[in-house]
Amino acid sequence: MNRRARVLPLLLTPLLLTGCGTGEPAEDPVAAAASAAAASEAAEEVFLTPNELENRAKAMGADPELVYVMRVPEFPLAPQSVGVLGDDGFSATYVAASGAMIRLSVERGAITEDTCRSRPVGDTSDERTTCEFDAGMWYRTGGGRHEYVLPKNGYAVRLSAETDAVSRTVLRDAAGDVHRPDAAEAAATLPSPRPDTTPVERGDLPEFGDGAPDNSVDIGG
Repeated sequence: MNRRARVLPLLLTPLLLTGCGTGEPAEDPVAAAASAAAASEAAEEVFLTPNELENRAKAMGADPELVYVMRVPEFPLAPQSVGVLGDDGFSATYVAASGAMIRLSVERGAITEDTCRSRPVGDTSDERTTCEFDAGMWYRTGGGRHEYVLPKNGYAVRLSAETDAVSRTVLRDAAGDVHRPDAAEAAATLPSPRPDTTPVERGDLPEFGDGAPDNSVDIGG
């Protein structure tokens, strides 16, 4: 019996008791359904072990050490944005209801005081890049974008956004929340490895010739 099947009878019990003539007011069916759905969702929450996290990261081409996340309610993750950056880095974008976006990217190569102004901000290239140290991070601007950079040992974690869309305060607070994912966050962020699939056989490919589809027209066609 799977987990969902085990949880279902427990969820139905309070609903059945309300119809047994106890004399107490029946529970609001809408509230009961919402409570049951929440309990079911909690029972189905997925957690990744360290090995599973490593396997998912490697399956997409990223080094597990370079996988980071942020937890800012106003900026939920856009799952389709998760991907590899460079050789084995990591990238994900978080989008607010207003359409404002914060891009989290992790890539090898430290950003230091000597290189801070020479490296592009986000994906832009601007000779007028500014750079200052703020709260243990580098704050950089250029090309209409700004970002906070968290220096790590041999790599850097960057949060970048359009200057007009995301304020510096919001970006700094988001950068302060950047962390390595726990088991639940890893499961919600990293896509499952694609299962092995076998090629689909096409019935219109001839057994001879160059293998092109047979598009001949019957008589009267």
